Amino acid sequence: MAADRTHDHIAHRLLSQAHPPELADAIFTEKVLYKPLLLRPTSPDPTSQDARARRRLQRLRKNEHARRRQKPKPLSAKEKRVLGIYDIPNEAQKYEIYVPLHRMWVEYMREILGMAEGRQTYLTAQSVGGKLASADFHGAELEVVRSKCVGRVGCKGIVVKDTKFTFEMITKDNVLKNVPKCHTLFRFEVPQHLKEGANAQAGISVEAGEMSQPLPTMVFELHGSQFENRATDRATKKFKQRRLDDL
Repeated sequence: MAADRTHDHIAHRLLSQAHPPELADAIFTEKVLYKPLLLRPTSPDPTSQDARARRRLQRLRKNEHARRRQKPKPLSAKEKRVLGIYDIPNEAQKYEIYVPLHRMWVEYMREILGMAEGRQTYLTAQSVGGKLASADFHGAELEVVRSKCVGRVGCKGIVVKDTKFTFEMITKDNVLKNVPKCHTLFRFEVPQHLKEGANAQAGISVEAGEMSQPLPTMVFELHGSQFENRATDRATKKFKQRRLDDL
C-alpha cells in the first residue's frame, strides 16, 4: 500500500518521466519522502553566540565611517597657497593700521627685557640673548642695515608676518616688502621709560600725546641667518652662542 501511494505521488510520476524507474525511486526517496523539514533554524555555532553584538558593532562602525566622510578634510599647503589664505589683502596693506600693533610690541619687549617704568636696566648678550632669540617680532619695526643685496639696505617697516625664512614688512609708503632673513642684518629700537624728574632733566615734555624730543632708545641688531625659524618654533628653542661665519 505504501508503495502504491508512493507511485501515485505527483513528484514520483514526474521523476519517472525523466529518469529510469530505479533512479526515480532513489531520488524521490532521498529528496522528497525523507527530506528533513526544518521547523526552526539550527542552533548557532558556539563561536557566533555574540552575533547580534557583532552586527551592532559593524553597523556603528559603518555609521561612523559615513560621518567621517561628511567632515571636510583640512586644506593642504598647496591649497592654502592657491586660495591665498595667509596673503594680506591690498586694503590691509596700510602702515597706519599696524602702528597700534607696533606700540603693543614695544610694551611687550619692555616687559620681557625687564625695562619697567622708571627702572634703568643694564642689558648684556648673556642676560637678554635668549629672550630676544625666542621673542615674537610681529609688530616690530625693523630696518635693514646690511645685506648681500644692496637694494634691500635701508628698507624699514613694521613686521606683519614672521615666516621661517622671511620678514614681511609694511613700509611707511604702504608697500609690502618681503625681505629674506638669510645674510641680512636687521636693526630695531626699543624706547626706554624715564621717571618724571628725569624727563624734565633731559628736556623731554609730553603734551597731548606728543613729545618735544624722542625718548632715548636701546638699539638692537638682529642677524637674520640665526633666526631662520618660525615664531612658534623659536619660542621653545634654546639660545646658544655660535660663531657667525657671515661676519
